[in-house]
Order: sequence, then C-alpha cells, then structure tokens
Amino acid sequence: MHASPSRLLHPVVALTLAVLAAVATVWGSTAPARAADGDVTWTVRTAANGYGDDRSSFSYTVNPGGTVKDEMVVANKGDEPLTLTLYAADGFTTDKGQLDVLTKEGRSTGVGAWVRPAKSAVTIGAGRTATVPFTVRVPANTTPGDHVGALLTSLRQADDTEGINVDRRLGIRVKLRVSGPLRPALAVENLRVAYDGTAAPFAGGDATVTYTLHNTGNAMLSGNQKVRVDGPFGTLRTDAPKIAAAPQLLPGERWKVSVKVHDVPPAVRLTATATVTPLLTDDAGSTSSLRAVTATAGTWAVPWTLLALVLLLLAAAVGAFLLVRRSRARGRDREDARVREAVDRALRAKEGDAKDPGKEGTRVG
Repeated sequence: MHASPSRLLHPVVALTLAVLAAVATVWGSTAPARAADGDVTWTVRTAANGYGDDRSSFSYTVNPGGTVKDEMVVANKGDEPLTLTLYAADGFTTDKGQLDVLTKEGRSTGVGAWVRPAKSAVTIGAGRTATVPFTVRVPANTTPGDHVGALLTSLRQADDTEGINVDRRLGIRVKLRVSGPLRPALAVENLRVAYDGTAAPFAGGDATVTYTLHNTGNAMLSGNQKVRVDGPFGTLRTDAPKIAAAPQLLPGERWKVSVKVHDVPPAVRLTATATVTPLLTDDAGSTSSLRAVTATAGTWAVPWTLLALVLLLLAAAVGAFLLVRRSRARGRDREDARVREAVDRALRAKEGDAKDPGKEGTRVG
C-alpha cells in the first residue's frame, strides 16, 4: 500500500536522517525531536508561549490572509559549535504511510512557501540553545481546509564513502487549518478483484482485492477498512482478515490498498466489496467517524476441476443412456424380426394348404 505524492524528494539528497522520525515524534509526543544517528547532535522543540507550554507540534487555525508568529527552540547537544540551515517545506505521505517533507530544493507551494524563519541559518554554541522566531503568512486566496508541512533544521555534510552530500534534518510538523467550509471526503476508486483457485474440486481459493483511497476533500483523513467477497445473491460470504487503518492522507493524496481474502469458495460469480469509514481528527486530537463509503467489483470464479468432473459424469451418464437406449432398440428390432418371421411362416403355411386340396377330407354320401 502506498501513497502517490505529487512532489518527490530531490534525488541527490540520498539520506534524510530522522526527518521522518522527528516529525513523527513531535506529532504525538511532547519530547524534543532527536535524530537516531550519532552524527546528529541537536534537538528541536516548540517554544513555550501563548500558544502553549507543552505542544507536540505547531498547529493553527488561520483565516485566509492571516498571519501567525511563533518560535522553535534548537538545542546543540554536541561539544562544538553548530551551524544549521533553517527552512520550511511542504509535507506528503510516503509509501510507508508516514509524513515526510520536501527537501530545500523541492518546490513548496503550501506551508513550505508560507512559513518563513526570521533567519536562514543559526549558529549555536556547544551545549547551548537558540530560539528561532518564524512567521506564517497565509495568502488571501488560500483554499479552506488542512495544509501540512514542517519547519526544518538541516546540516549538509559530505559523505566521503558514498561521494555525495548528505542532508541531515530535524523538523517539527506545522499544520494549518485555513478557515472556511470544511468538506472532508474520502473515495474508494478503481476497485478490482482477481480470483486464484486451486486444483481441489471443492476447495476455496484466494481473492485479491485492490483499490485506491483518494482524499477528495479539504481535510486530513484516515480510515478504517473492511473487505468482503460474496457469491451470487450475497451467499457464501467471506470476510478479509483485519486490515490496518489507512494513514493520514492530506487533501488530494491517494493510497493504494491490496487485500488478500483466503478460502473463498469458487461460486462462479464473485462480488468484492470494500467499505471504508473516514476518520477526522480535530485540533484537540479527538477522532470522529464519518459516513462509510463503499465500492464493489465482480469477477468470475469458475471451479474448473469440479466443472470437468461434472462434465465427465455427465458424459458418462449420457453414454450409459445411449448404450441402454441402443440395447433396447436392438432388442425391439430382434423381437420385431421374430414376429415378422412367425407371421411369414404362418402365411406361407396357409398358402400351401390352399394349393393342395387333397389334404381336405373325403366326403361320403
């Protein structure tokens, strides 16, 4: 299963250390984001101010054309001064269902273009911290709904072993909900089902159901998923094993899903149904379920081995019937021949008597 982001990471930057881990960490945790690599010696966290003292990320509700000012705290945990590049970038969902962000070279058109740190780089002494102010300016013509990215710190270093520049990044998620009509919507598209039967005439096979989840609304959405396969008229229902919830999809994103349903009877005609219940998370972290959406598709599941067996039995029955019928017909023909022969003998005997009057008795007067 994977998403299809419209913008990809810059190919030269082969290693984006801990931006996934860091953004995911601050998504649901109040601890500073830390990289997992020994070469990354700094942490990032939200500043304590009027927006909150213990925030897991930067999250705002802003009117189109509105402005927000906030701060990020960067701590140097190393033994030497550290100079870091500061920038913002748009977010997207990766193939593994995690939030990632574009590189500095990527073309950001949302949060990455609206968030501006007060300076493009910061130098922090060993064991010291620095507070980085930043401003969010939302264009007046911005579409209402959710927009996600991250504010990043970056250290680019040369990797002599690989012969490339490595971009080590730590960042904090920035989520904007731009005021206006919120229209969350999730669609199930391109649903297909394929059936793979077995040689055993009465055994079930595997049905593979594939489809695409498409966030067609303007709010971030996840979703609980269920898949089932039915025979004709809803009979012989088989449910798929429990499916993991879809990741948080940004507006416009797609996520491909493939589910294998085991032990599906070869009921000649199968119908697969995918039911997805969208999940909307508000700014307070509460999740609500929206109306479920469904899609169906059909396929043939002909039990060829069983059909061949039935055809063999039918052919044997037809052959036996024809043999019995032929035998009976021959018996009737033989009986008819005996009858005709008897009648012929009787007729010949009668004709012989008529031609030989001496065989009649002498009459005495």
